Amino acid sequence: MLHHVEVYVSNIDASYVFWAQILAKIGYEESACWDEGFTLSNGSDAYLTFVQVGKKYELYKYHRCGVGLNHLAFKVKDRDMVDALRQYCVENDISLLYDDKYPFANNDKNYYALFVEDPDRIKVEFVAMPSAACTCPGDIAVER
Repeated sequence: MLHHVEVYVSNIDASYVFWAQILAKIGYEESACWDEGFTLSNGSDAYLTFVQVGKKYELYKYHRCGVGLNHLAFKVKDRDMVDALRQYCVENDISLLYDDKYPFANNDKNYYALFVEDPDRIKVEFVAMPSAACTCPGDIAVER
C-alpha cells in the first residue's frame, strides 16, 4: 500500500493554491505546513507532500513524458464530483487536458475522468469509480 508521495515544485505558493484548494474538494486537508512545503492528507489514503525545489536543482524542468512521474490519479465518489471539479477548474483558469473529449478522454464510456495540469504541468486525473457492474479496463493510453 502506498504510504505517501513527495513532489518537488518550482513555486511553493502557486502549488499550495492549486493543490490545497482542489484536493479540499475531495476530502484532503493541510496536515503540515512549513516555509518550504506542506502536506495534505485525507486520513485514509497516502498523504501528499509538496516541497520547494532547491536552488541547486531549479534549472531542471519537469515534463510528464520524460523519465519519472507521468501523472497522479485520484478516485472520486461519482460523476457529479468529476463534473464539479471540472467546473471549479474552468472558474479558476486551471489548465484542462483533453477537454474536447471530456469526460471520456480515453474513449471508454465507463471511464469518466477529468485531466488537468498543476502549475508545474504535472498531469492530475480525477476519475469516478465505475459501478460494480462495470469491468474496469485498466489504464488505457491517452494521447500526451
